[in-house]
Amino acid sequence: MTAYAVAHMRQVTPGPPIVEYLQKIDATLEQFGGRFIVHGSEVDVVENNWPGHLVMIEFPDMQQARGWYRSPAYQEILPLRTANSQSDVVFVDGVEHPHKATDVLE
Repeated sequence: MTAYAVAHMRQVTPGPPIVEYLQKIDATLEQFGGRFIVHGSEVDVVENNWPGHLVMIEFPDMQQARGWYRSPAYQEILPLRTANSQSDVVFVDGVEHPHKATDVLE
C-alpha cells in the first residue's frame, strides 16, 4: 500500500545548509522509490491557521518510507534541515481504492 512522508514546515531559515539539503535529498529518495507530490506550494488555508508549507513524499509502501528515513544517506543530510527549520514529520499509509469515508467504521 502506498505510504507518504508528510512534513508541516512551520518555519525555515533560508541559507546554505537548506540549499545543500535541497540539492542532496533527491538522490536519497531514488533507491526507495520516493517522489515528491507536494513541495513548498502555497497553502490555501480554509479553516483555522496553517503557518508554513507542506511537503509530501510518496513511497511504494511504509517499509520503503521508513527505510529512506533511516538510511545513512538521508541521516547524513537530516541535520541540515532540523537545525534550520521547525517542522513536524509523519509517515502515513494511503488508502486502498476504491475507498469510502465509512470504510474506517469497519
